[in-house]
Amino acid sequence: MDLNYPPEAEALRKEVRGWLEDNLPEGWFEPGFELTGPEREAFNADWVPKLRQGGWICASWPTEYGGKGLSLIEQVVLNEEFARAVAPMRADFFGDTLVGPTILQWGTEQQKREFIPKILDGTISWCQGFSEPDAGSDLASLKTRADLDGDEWVIHGQKVWTTQAQFADYIFLLARTDPQAPKHQGISYLLVPMKQSGIEVRPIRQIDGSSEFNEVFFTGARCPRENVVGGEHNGWKVAMTTLGFERGASSTTGHRRFARELDHVIDDARRTGRSADPEVRQGLARAWSKVKIMQINGYRSLTDALNNTHDAAALGATHKMFWSEYHREVMNLAMDILGLEGLVLGGPGGDEGELMRPRRGATDYPVGDLQASFFFSRSETIWGGTAEIQRNIVGERVLGLPKEPKPSHA
Repeated sequence: MDLNYPPEAEALRKEVRGWLEDNLPEGWFEPGFELTGPEREAFNADWVPKLRQGGWICASWPTEYGGKGLSLIEQVVLNEEFARAVAPMRADFFGDTLVGPTILQWGTEQQKREFIPKILDGTISWCQGFSEPDAGSDLASLKTRADLDGDEWVIHGQKVWTTQAQFADYIFLLARTDPQAPKHQGISYLLVPMKQSGIEVRPIRQIDGSSEFNEVFFTGARCPRENVVGGEHNGWKVAMTTLGFERGASSTTGHRRFARELDHVIDDARRTGRSADPEVRQGLARAWSKVKIMQINGYRSLTDALNNTHDAAALGATHKMFWSEYHREVMNLAMDILGLEGLVLGGPGGDEGELMRPRRGATDYPVGDLQASFFFSRSETIWGGTAEIQRNIVGERVLGLPKEPKPSHA
């Protein structure tokens, strides 16, 4: 683990820090500063154009496609400085972080010319169509199919847990295009327009009243044949690339959101007098130590990525399993600390983006910040690969254990 960043990375750090100080609202770095109401709305409207003008959106992309061509270590520095300032740095997560880099790596020049500028200028929004009711962690078992009809794919099937589907212009979709091929083959990665007949989006109402997730039903939806990314029937390999883009550049900043939230839990323990309870103190100390482990493991992951010395899938599985189980544990502790207060609907809390605040609940179910995080932590050991699947990956790829036996259908 090498904590000495090269001179070019530190030069970029100085540039980014200066830009943030010049462009964030006056008083942003003062303790207790908060934007609310119309001021927050005005900031949200103005901030993304400022990011684009500064060139910080998709800054890792090649210069010929509108990026700055940053190296991995430079991307890390960029993320670190935005995290230090607690400043938002993305226009559209799915476009900037997932499908955009996938198109750059696998797409045709026509696809790059069509989609990359629209992702950069924010005129197109995306959602991800991978998970299905019977194909979550076992993604290769997906049943959504796309049949070729002239120059178009005709799509039938269902996707679930589709974030932002109700707002998206396009969905990057996995569909089976060769039903005779083995299940990891015969899948294609399609860029499908959402605003058409044949697509129905149904919100999934959560217990906290929010509806960020959706079911999406395809009944004869159409997609141009040239919207296949990475070649027909090659979608599994392309999709694994997409999932890989979520890791790496955020390796040294991922722990910070947990650290901020833990500070909030500790403050509540002091406010309620629960910090005097030895079991609560022990739980808080254990949580603090796990956040520090995340920080150290982040540097390990960065070193491994820079040197290409380990299996990224195994490292990702270990990390995801660790933080998701930590978060569920510390949220149980937070609710114990709040006691009956945790059962009272006292929200909404701070603005979106404060603490963990993964989504805002409905006005008729106004949860606070820690309540929202408690609800969301229930799902974190499931999405992105269940904890059970992550343990299989670690056991097989790190420990060299035999593969898990296939279930019997007798």
